[in-house]
Amino acid sequence: MKLVIKPYGALCELKKFTINGIDAVYEDFGEKYDHEPTHAEDYCCGDMRFEAKNSTLEILDKYFIDEDEYDKICGELGDALDFGSCGWCS
Repeated sequence: MKLVIKPYGALCELKKFTINGIDAVYEDFGEKYDHEPTHAEDYCCGDMRFEAKNSTLEILDKYFIDEDEYDKICGELGDALDFGSCGWCS
């Protein structure tokens, strides 16, 4: 598997995300959201985290990956998109 994940330096988005040369979207693997929005200023994040979802045959086939590779991708997305609190957007 060829995996490329490049987050932006100061944004909670991915600059580049490809799997086996296919442009990918992180939403196929889970979601990111602020787990503590009440502990943040306006337009800030209290605790941004990525939460993986279960794989589906459709997603595995879309990217030509297996379950172990899916799990690895989810871990890498967690590394790239879990960052806790942030005030960049304020």
